[in-house]
Amino acid sequence: MLVQEMRKQGEFLFRWRSFLPLALLPIITVALYDARYYHHIYQYISRDLYIVFCILLAFCGLFIRCLVIGFVPAGTSGRNTREQRASALNTKGIYSAVRHPLYLGNFIIFLAIVLTIPVWWLVIIFILLFYLYYERIMIAEESFLLEKYGENYRRWTRRTPAFIPSFSKWEKPELSFSTRNILKREYPGFFAIVVSFTTIVALFNFRDTGRLELSPGWLFFFFSGLAIYLLLRFLKKKTRLLHVPDR
Repeated sequence: MLVQEMRKQGEFLFRWRSFLPLALLPIITVALYDARYYHHIYQYISRDLYIVFCILLAFCGLFIRCLVIGFVPAGTSGRNTREQRASALNTKGIYSAVRHPLYLGNFIIFLAIVLTIPVWWLVIIFILLFYLYYERIMIAEESFLLEKYGENYRRWTRRTPAFIPSFSKWEKPELSFSTRNILKREYPGFFAIVVSFTTIVALFNFRDTGRLELSPGWLFFFFSGLAIYLLLRFLKKKTRLLHVPDR
């Protein structure tokens, strides 16, 4: 009965999973003003250098997502929020190493953003919230896939870890890698990373100076990301350039 209740909660949270960062906003606002921890961290490393490290970590998470999206067929591993959907059971490529690679990518992206504000209790709160939130979503997804694919799904879960990858189990993907599929499906995530880091830096500056301002470098970072986002959105919505058959 507990598993059934967690599945119901997971189905609800699945529809609203894109809004997890919003739940952290009040906590992040408080953490921004915990200056004692900032001064402690930045005694040893440049703040800009540390933020660049966090940005690179976030793009590592996005890279994991791209490893998924670059190989998957249509009707799987999507951004749908209304209901569970899986037109095929993915067991090759990164799905041979870990059962929930998209959520692993999301975890790394969110963790990188949270680490930009180096307050230890913020990181702990994030990890706990992510665990409680996504554990239920994964239970709902796995229950759905078990009902749909039965024993084939059971065999895959027995040999494939849920969240910590085991690349020794890697099996070659059945489909070829599609860059266009990545550009078509992952540009919102790319721009979300750009917006998140730009916003945090602007809040840093507001805390320190009382003004919402950005350096020329950060303005270039933001508007370059915005231009890429708008271009890819236009190509997806108004042209067939990013269309890939059966993807």
